[in-house]
Amino acid sequence: MIGILGIDAAWTDHEPSGVALVARTDTAPWRCVCVAPSYSAFLRASQGETISWQSVDCDGEAPDVRSILAAASRLIDGHVVDVVAIDMPVSRANITGRRTADDLVSEEFGAAGCGTHSPSEDRPGDLGATLTVAFGDCGYPVATQHDKSGTLARLVEVYPHPALLTLLNKTYRLPYKAGKTKKYWPKDGVHERIEKLSNIYRQILTALKAEIDGIDLPLPNATSCTSLASLKRYEDSLDALVCAWAGCRYVDGSSTAYGDADAAIWVPDARTKSS
Repeated sequence: MIGILGIDAAWTDHEPSGVALVARTDTAPWRCVCVAPSYSAFLRASQGETISWQSVDCDGEAPDVRSILAAASRLIDGHVVDVVAIDMPVSRANITGRRTADDLVSEEFGAAGCGTHSPSEDRPGDLGATLTVAFGDCGYPVATQHDKSGTLARLVEVYPHPALLTLLNKTYRLPYKAGKTKKYWPKDGVHERIEKLSNIYRQILTALKAEIDGIDLPLPNATSCTSLASLKRYEDSLDALVCAWAGCRYVDGSSTAYGDADAAIWVPDARTKSS
C-alpha cells in the first residue's frame, strides 16, 4: 500500500487547514480514505467520528505532527504514510524571504496567474519551521530538486494553483478562493458570487473524482448557502485533495521540481508530458 497525506496548511495557527488522505494498493486506483476541513476534524475522523460538514469545528490550530501521522496510519490499517504533500513553504534551510523555488514557479506559471506568495520570517515563520522540523524528525525530510519524483518518505511541497491547471486542463488560474470573490466578480451580488464559486467547486471535485475513487465531500447547494464564509471549509478541503492528488502524481513519477538543494515546489507534469 502507498499512503499520501495531503495538507492545505495555513500559514498561521489561527486559520484552518484542510487534510486529505489517499491510498493505493498494488495496481488499484487511488482512493480517498478521509478528507477533513481541519486537523482536529481529521483526528476525530480517525477515531471513527463522522464529519458533520455543516457544524464541524474549523478553527485554526497549530498542528501536532505526530498525532496527525498516527491518525493517518490508523485510517490505513496501520500502514505508515509514504509521502506528505503540503501547500506551505518548507525548506532544509531557514526561510527569510523568497526562495529559488518561488522565483522559478513564478517564472514558469506567472503568466497563467499562478505566481507564488512571498514567504517571510513571519509567515509562515516559526509555524512553518516547526512543522518542517517535526516532519523531518518523523522521517519525512523536505524533497528537493536533487530528489527523483517518486522518492518516498518525503515532505513534498506542492502548490494547488498550477496543479489545477493540469488537473482541469486550464490555461489560467481558477477563481475559487472564497475570500476573493469580490475581486473576481465585482459587479455581482453575494448570491451570484456564491453560485459561481459553488459551480467552480463542483468542477474541481468532478475532476478529482475522475482521478481518485471514494471522495466523500458533500458540497452544499448554492441556494442553501447564506454566506461566502460558510464555503471556506469546502475550499480548504478541496485544496487538501488537490495536494494529495499532486502527491499521487509525484509518487507516479509525473511531477517536476522547481527549486534547488534546499527547497522545491513540485508541480504535476502536463498531460502531454505524462499520462
